[in-house]
Amino acid sequence: MEEIDLYLRKSKIVREGVEALTFETQEARGREWAARHEYLVRKVWKDNLSAWTDAKRPDFDRALGALRRRDVPALWCYAVDRFDRKGAGSVIQLLDSGARIIFDYERLDSADPRDRERIISDAERAKASSDLLSHRVRDTKQVQRRKGVWLGAAPYGLRKDKDGKLHHTKEWANVLRILDAVAEGVTPRRVAVALTADQKPAPKGGPWNASTVRRIVYNPVYEGWQVVALSREYTWPVAYRNEAGERVPVFADGVEPVPADLVAKARRVHAGHQRGALGPRPGKATHLLTDLLRCAGCGSKMPTSGRSYVCNGHISGKPCPAPASAMRARIEEYVYREWLAQVSSAGVDEGDPLMVAVAERWAALVAPEQTEEAQEAVGAVKSAEMAVERLANDRAKGLYDGAMGKHFPRLVAEAEETLRTAQERADSLNKHRIDLTMFDDFEMLEQAWDAAELATRRDLIRVALDKIIVTQTSGRRGALFDGDARCTLHWATPGEA
Repeated sequence: MEEIDLYLRKSKIVREGVEALTFETQEARGREWAARHEYLVRKVWKDNLSAWTDAKRPDFDRALGALRRRDVPALWCYAVDRFDRKGAGSVIQLLDSGARIIFDYERLDSADPRDRERIISDAERAKASSDLLSHRVRDTKQVQRRKGVWLGAAPYGLRKDKDGKLHHTKEWANVLRILDAVAEGVTPRRVAVALTADQKPAPKGGPWNASTVRRIVYNPVYEGWQVVALSREYTWPVAYRNEAGERVPVFADGVEPVPADLVAKARRVHAGHQRGALGPRPGKATHLLTDLLRCAGCGSKMPTSGRSYVCNGHISGKPCPAPASAMRARIEEYVYREWLAQVSSAGVDEGDPLMVAVAERWAALVAPEQTEEAQEAVGAVKSAEMAVERLANDRAKGLYDGAMGKHFPRLVAEAEETLRTAQERADSLNKHRIDLTMFDDFEMLEQAWDAAELATRRDLIRVALDKIIVTQTSGRRGALFDGDARCTLHWATPGEA
C-alpha cells in the first residue's frame, strides 16, 4: 500500500468558528481520503500559524522536504488556502517536480494534468483574497491606533476597557515599584529576585527575570503612549507616531501614567548615565584604610587583625602565593604622608586630573544635593546623546524605511532639542564652585587632618585614593616598613568615584 502525508494548518486565532479550520476535522477528512484511495498515512504535519505571515512554518517546510526527497509520493491538504497564500510561485515548482499534491476541498489532484491550471489559478485567488484581507486589517488597525485604541492584549499592570483604553490593575503597584527601584540604582536582576521572593507572579506567571524588568522600564506604554514595533526583527516597542508625527495617548481619561521624570531617571541610571542613590551599605568602619588595601598576592582585601592589616584570603584559609600584612600604624602614617604631599601639590586652577577628581568627590560630600542635581543633569546629557546616536544607527539598519520613515526628521529634531536643553542645564549647574582652598595649601590641609575625626579622615583619604596594592615583606620580621617598595597607590581619576 502506498503512503501519503497529511498537512494540516489553522491560524492561531480562529474567530469564524468554521469546523473545517480545526485540526481534528482536517485530519479526519485526510484519513478518510487516504482509506478511500488505498493510501497509508505515514505522517501528519501540523502548523498553527498563518499561511501569509513571513514567520517560518516548520512542519510545512518538513512536509515539502519529504516530497522533494521522495520520502513519500504524495501530500494531502484540506484546501488550497490551507496550503499557502503566496500565489502560484509556491505551487508551480512542486508541480514541475512531479510531486503529487491533493487538495481535498477543491477536489484537485496534481496527478491529473487537467487540474494543474486550476491549482495555479486557485493559488493566485487565495493570495488575492489574503492580500485584500491583510490590507483591510492593516487599515482598520491603523485607524484604531491613531485613535489611541490598544490593539493587543493589555500590558502587565493594565487592563483594556470596551473602547480599547487602558486602566490600572492591582499589578500597577509592581510597575511603579520596578521603576522606583531601578531609578534608585537597584539592578534589574535584583528587582526580579525581590519580586519573586515576595511571591509576585511575572507577566506570564512564575518567577521574574531581568529582561522582563528591563522591558517594563523601557516600554513607552507605561508613560501612557501607544506603541509599535519598527520591524519583525526589532520587536522592542517604541512610541507610535500619527500622521502629524505626534505621540498618541492610550490611557483612559483620568488614568495617570508613570511620572515622566521617574521613567527618564530609571532609564538613565540603568544605562549607566547617572548613579542611583542605593548601593552597598557597609558596616561602620573603625580603621583608616579598611576597604582600600589589597593583597598583591591574591587580590583579597586586607581587613585588620590585631595591630595589622592582613590578607583576608590567607586568614580565611584560601590559597595566596604571597600573603601581605602590614603594621597598621606604619602603613597608615605612610599613606597619610603620601596623600598629603600628592594632594597639596596638585594645582586647583591648572586642571590637574587628580584635583578634578578630588573636587568631584569633595563636592559630593559637602554638597550632596547640589552634586546629585549636577550628576542628574550630566546623565540627561549622556542619555540625550545616546538617543541621537540610536536614531542614526536605527536609520542605518533600515528600521525607518517603512511608514515611520516620514517621521524620522522630526524625531531627530526632537532628540537634538532635548540634547541642547540638557546640555544648557548641565552647563548652568557646573558653574557652581566648591571651596577647595585647603587642598591647595599644605599647612591648611595638615591642620584640617589633625582636627578631623576618623570618619572625616576616611573621607579625605578617599577623595584622592581608589586603592592601595600591598606586597608581602621581603625582609626579616620586624624590619622597618618600606612603603615605597611595598605599596602601589592608585590615585583617583575624574568621573570614577
